[in-house]
Amino acid sequence: MKNHEYLHGYSKKEGLRLNNQAATLEDLIHYDSIFPRHGLVLEAGCGVGAQTKIIASKNPDSCFISIDISQDSITEAERVIRFLGISNVEFKQADICKLPFRDGMFDCVIICFVLEHLQNPLQALTELKRVLRKGGTMMVIEGDHGSTFFYPDSNYAYLSINCQIQLQKQSGGNANIGRELYLLLNTLNLSNLSISPRIVYVDSSKPQLVEGFIKNTFISMIEGVKEKAIQKGIIDNLTFEKGINDLYRTTQSDGIFCYTFFKGCGIKK
Repeated sequence: MKNHEYLHGYSKKEGLRLNNQAATLEDLIHYDSIFPRHGLVLEAGCGVGAQTKIIASKNPDSCFISIDISQDSITEAERVIRFLGISNVEFKQADICKLPFRDGMFDCVIICFVLEHLQNPLQALTELKRVLRKGGTMMVIEGDHGSTFFYPDSNYAYLSINCQIQLQKQSGGNANIGRELYLLLNTLNLSNLSISPRIVYVDSSKPQLVEGFIKNTFISMIEGVKEKAIQKGIIDNLTFEKGINDLYRTTQSDGIFCYTFFKGCGIKK
């Protein structure tokens, strides 16, 4: 099985979901994604550039090299960045576990929503540490599907979410990797290591999050694994649809939805 198998595929619909997610979570995830002026930053696993356009715009005096294993994703990311007039990003196709860069080349590295898809996330982090200079910062951001809870509660909804978790596991990944971020980064022997939980709490007083996160990010992601989950016998169609309906139920006026992301930062000794 490929180390970089992406469960959700590379469709235009998935690209739209990733951009919706990035835009919705920008303030929560990236308010402190600040890099040194004139520093060289590696963004590992840039995908279609959903995060790239945020961090590059936020740090106009930094230089970015953004990599991904998918040339199609890089092509789309570069198109978006050029359309937006962002000029401080260079794109390269590269394997995150075999980076074509010399030791200590970068002042900072950032990897966002990538480790969950890898069979060996520690191998990728070790390689990122190799290309990071001493005193440079490593920034890692991941979600944790097991952190999801909501009102009204629903066992069917949890069964539908579990389809994503199980399929990710079968692909060699880990949809609950957020809770393991400290253990992974601590293995790298970084200094000043800190893990910051970023909680998305949504109720009807936050209509932008109801649409942007619950519907267009989270439920869209779970809906996207329906066919694979049924094909692999993880769930039946009726149970899955009941779960999706109950997830949509949380978007009504009395609904509550909560999910936790984790952001880890450390410095290479």
